[in-house]
Amino acid sequence: MVVVDEQDRLLLIQRGHGVARGLWAVPGGKVQWGETWRDAAKREAREETGLEVKVGPVIWTGESVGPGQPPEWHFSLVDFACKVVGGKLRAGDDAADVRWVPIAEVRNFPLVPTMFSLLEVL
Repeated sequence: MVVVDEQDRLLLIQRGHGVARGLWAVPGGKVQWGETWRDAAKREAREETGLEVKVGPVIWTGESVGPGQPPEWHFSLVDFACKVVGGKLRAGDDAADVRWVPIAEVRNFPLVPTMFSLLEVL
């Protein structure tokens, strides 16, 4: 999900587990069986950042494939524009850290590869 505040800052988490451990990205995760994409975005926001969000329109789609032959994973990615409506910012679940980062400074962070395509639409 993509959350930008009134100060033109993007909400980022630092991944705490897996292949992307230590890299920064927008909050997100897997959709659980029977869960809608929008409900998953709300849940992941709460679990990873402590924030409650209102989910808006889709603003970016992409995919992540890798590594290995054949690929070990192939994820379809869907990011919604979201607005904070409650909660208290804190790193949780698989997030090692969470921060509001000025959009102009996001590229200074070590990012997951798909973030570069997402940044093109912001």
